[in-house]
Amino acid sequence: MAHLLEPYIPLYTGKTVLVTGGAGFIGSAVVRTLIEQTDAFVCVLDKFGQGSSTEALARVHGTGRLKIYVNDLTNTNTIKGLVCSVKPDIILHLAAESHVDRSIDDPKSFIESNVVGTFSILEAVRELMKLQQVRFHHVSTDEVFGSLDDDGTFDEDSVYNPRSPYSASKAASDHLVRAWGHTYKLPMTITNCSNNFGPHQDTEKLIPTVITRALNNQYIPLYGTGTNVRDWLYVDDHVNAILMVAAKGELGETYCVGANNERTNRALVEEICAILDQRFPERQPHNRLIQHVLDRQGHDYRYAIDSSKIKNALGWCPQGSFSGQLARTVDWYIVNNKK
Repeated sequence: MAHLLEPYIPLYTGKTVLVTGGAGFIGSAVVRTLIEQTDAFVCVLDKFGQGSSTEALARVHGTGRLKIYVNDLTNTNTIKGLVCSVKPDIILHLAAESHVDRSIDDPKSFIESNVVGTFSILEAVRELMKLQQVRFHHVSTDEVFGSLDDDGTFDEDSVYNPRSPYSASKAASDHLVRAWGHTYKLPMTITNCSNNFGPHQDTEKLIPTVITRALNNQYIPLYGTGTNVRDWLYVDDHVNAILMVAAKGELGETYCVGANNERTNRALVEEICAILDQRFPERQPHNRLIQHVLDRQGHDYRYAIDSSKIKNALGWCPQGSFSGQLARTVDWYIVNNKK
């Protein structure tokens, strides 16, 4: 569970919060935190596509402070009416198609969800602004900035250079949010985060793929040479950042969120295998299951984020150690393993 810093909890007191993509990996973590740590009334808007899960919201059902709307954001007129009827004080926009591999195979669905969907929710916010005040927060990714060499980091001034259909669609959504903020004075903030991990993540993503395949004694695919580098951010730390920025961030501003947990893909997979060796010594070594496979098309080499702005402006920082967070994640998938 994410732990909000005390000064931010009262900012959600008595508020109605709408979370798009609230049944997804990060969105459901946001919803659980809001229900369990604040008295906010939470509305989830989700189409329940790939990556969405009713199980991820199961423990907060029955609280009387959660309402779920099943709809596709691309239904612009319907979404406009829904938002104006709910009248949220804060909108957290997390709904997105997010898997690079699927975007390469099916770019159209990413344009529809991430670009048209963002347009729809922005237009709904414009209508809501005629009725009341609202804050709109858009959750994005560091992949919009492209790829780094061995040195350097992304920050809020980094030039956009998306290199996959997924990152291009997210870059487009970022630009839409900023344009609506400038043209229509829409009260918006944006966060760009590094790779997330934690419980409830869909098994199409790297860390759940490695864990579940190893648990089921299946080969673990590793793209190319395994030297691509990512900065890994625990989902509860990301939730903390989202809720801080949404409630307290300066309107019109962007905040980059990372954890300084850079690992090559190979090192990450080996670390997961080492944890599984400890849990199931009779099956070790789990790294015998690693198999190099053909590299992803246009595979970005390295991502890394400078989080100085959000740390200095809002006091955010990641909690706990990467090794501890990774071990907790592995343990969750052991308990919840489905063959």
